[in-house]
Amino acid sequence: MQAILSPALSALPTQAPAPINTPAVRSPGQTVWLLALWLAGPGNLPLWQRMLSGGEVRWTAFMGLGLMILGGTAALLSLLAWPRLLRPVASLLVVMAALNSHYMWQYGVVIDATMLANALHTDVREVRDLLSWSLAGSLLLVAAPPLWWLWHRPVAMGHAASRLLPNGLGAVAGLVLAVGAALLSYQDLASLMRNQKALRFMINPLNTVYAAGKLAAQQLPAQARTLTPVGEDAVLGASYANQARPPLLLLVLGETARADHFALDGYARDTTPTLARWQQQGDLVNFSQVRSCGTNTQVSVPCVFSPLTRAQGGDETARHENLLDVLQRAGLAVLWLDNQAGCKGVCDRIPHASTRELAVPGLCSDGECFDAVMLNDLDARIAALDPQRRERGVVLVMHQMGSHGPAYFKRTPPGHKRFVPECTSATLSDCTPESLANAYDNTIAYTDHFLGQTLDWLQRQAQQGRHDTGLVYVSDHGESLGENGLYLHGLPYALAPEQQTHVPMVAWLSPGLQRRSGVSVGCLRQRSGEALSHDNVFHSVLGLMDVRTSAYQRPLDALAPCAKPPVQAGVSPRPAG
Repeated sequence: MQAILSPALSALPTQAPAPINTPAVRSPGQTVWLLALWLAGPGNLPLWQRMLSGGEVRWTAFMGLGLMILGGTAALLSLLAWPRLLRPVASLLVVMAALNSHYMWQYGVVIDATMLANALHTDVREVRDLLSWSLAGSLLLVAAPPLWWLWHRPVAMGHAASRLLPNGLGAVAGLVLAVGAALLSYQDLASLMRNQKALRFMINPLNTVYAAGKLAAQQLPAQARTLTPVGEDAVLGASYANQARPPLLLLVLGETARADHFALDGYARDTTPTLARWQQQGDLVNFSQVRSCGTNTQVSVPCVFSPLTRAQGGDETARHENLLDVLQRAGLAVLWLDNQAGCKGVCDRIPHASTRELAVPGLCSDGECFDAVMLNDLDARIAALDPQRRERGVVLVMHQMGSHGPAYFKRTPPGHKRFVPECTSATLSDCTPESLANAYDNTIAYTDHFLGQTLDWLQRQAQQGRHDTGLVYVSDHGESLGENGLYLHGLPYALAPEQQTHVPMVAWLSPGLQRRSGVSVGCLRQRSGEALSHDNVFHSVLGLMDVRTSAYQRPLDALAPCAKPPVQAGVSPRPAG
């Protein structure tokens, strides 16, 4: 058989095996520089758009800044060009650039260390509010092309040892390009950066890398440091001796409320009718010139309670005990109720609870609760505190959801939509200015309603003879609503507009607390237009609660100029400081 088939088989035409289609291999240097070119160009479109919209800019400034970004990005990627590292890390940088571009475009935000810290502490609900089809579009347009290009062909990396010299030379080449471009266009770039300071925070993705390094340099050593005690000598003053009833002070920490949308501060719309009614009754004071310590929650919340002023570093990651530690050390009962994304470490050493996970009908839905939920079962919460401390006095903190954006429409119940139509999109630039203002003003009006309910509760406590009560409300920071193309908040403080730093603040003292503290509400009203800030909260609360400690500074007590010796026998004036 073999003899028969052999001639036939030998006569068949022979073919070479079909070649296997293997993708061409790309060199690491080519990968680094082409990716750097994409990031410097399309990856920085918001930067180039901001430069064009900021007035006439010389072409040399465009060219110089573009080459600086190209060289700096190439130098960074060259240092990362190692086997199994380049493509994953480069992909992360591309995605970061796309995300940054989206939020710069949509909200006018920029990236610095504080904004990055705020983003890292954002919870799932806040992330959900920021998701949109436009975000998906930004990722598709800015990130998808370079990611496909990066991964559809292998990169000939070789052994790690063989990359040492090429990586070093690539980094040097990138730095030489960046430095040379800076020197050749120095005059134009210096003028540009002076006139448009926000540009330095918009360079993708280099500014995010820098911000991450700065944040790590700030926080890692701080976390390693021992917590510095504050007010170790804190004791209760003489007003607690033989007191008829204990004091109860409620601090409401607002969220994202700007003063110029409070009718009490002159806003044309009646956003604060309830507070206005309490003001007319005589015991509520509106402080009209208050500045925040920061422009985002991550900075402002710790700073409000810090013993340090902003100039002393209260807006940084200082490891100090805070106001609540001092009040607790003095012997008072302290409780933090949170309807937001946490207390940013302020309440770690005191009793605290979150109301966000409750399921109260009419107040909670879709994993979120309206601020009035914090009044639910409040008497029982206070009754559960240490009885000996509670009999001395109580300080209660309520951290609002308030006017948290961009989904302002979610912050108000259906029955509290006073201003319509309202913006119902998280992409704020898609909304008309009128509907955006309506949605935001509804949140301010709901805060007014919530504060009115809180004041009703405090007044009942006082009328029933259970406590001498008081309330202090202050917002953590303000908000931009499209002015100059800016939305939300979080700009570096030096660049932030007044809308992000001018915040509302009110105080209400029951007649009993006025007598106990010696504070004259009439005097406070006369001084209510004086400049104040978050720096005053720590010392004003210590003074009002008659807590004696060397940490107290009378010049920073906003109430001290209106305090006189109390009329009750056996009650001493506030601490001298």
